[in-house]
Amino acid sequence: MFLRILDRLEEIIIASLIAAATLLIFVAVVQRYLIGVPFFYPYFYHFNLTWAQELCIYMFVWMAKFGAAYGVRTGIHVGVDVIVNMLKPPARKRVVMFGLMAGAFFTFVVGTMGAKFIIELYPTDQVSPDLEMPRWIIFLCVPLGSYLMCFRFLQVAWKYLHTGELPHHDPGHVEGVVESAHAAKDLAAEELASNGGTR
Repeated sequence: MFLRILDRLEEIIIASLIAAATLLIFVAVVQRYLIGVPFFYPYFYHFNLTWAQELCIYMFVWMAKFGAAYGVRTGIHVGVDVIVNMLKPPARKRVVMFGLMAGAFFTFVVGTMGAKFIIELYPTDQVSPDLEMPRWIIFLCVPLGSYLMCFRFLQVAWKYLHTGELPHHDPGHVEGVVESAHAAKDLAAEELASNGGTR
């Protein structure tokens, strides 16, 4: 139950951030070009969107940190496994486990260093240039994303240790398409059966 909630929350955060950043960039670009048209100038000049670029950068950084954890969970990170796949199963298992544990260790170290940085930054009252947002909030994505990625490495390692399976991403698979095709096939079979086997 907890893992399902965490998985869904991770996906919602990533999708929301990328959607909001894309929309904000679009609005800022349209506003900037409409200011250049004399007819629209009086209407759009008073909308101050100078902060949009800074906010979009922060949203993409947060999205990337959580997206990296999502990538570990779903197996979409690029990896060169030609030599690993040539090894005999016992040796392959040890190499894969070493890689997963090294990833967990590295992300734990990055998360801990990020948390230390946040703790030291918090009392300084530093703010960002345009938004004047506390900088510790902006950099909070480093420990949160890194610890989540560490957890995902451990999760994948646990599953691999017990089942021998790694998450695998099929680039040809689009979520919902296969399910729709099966539903259409079932519907066609029912229709054929109801018509007595003839169309």
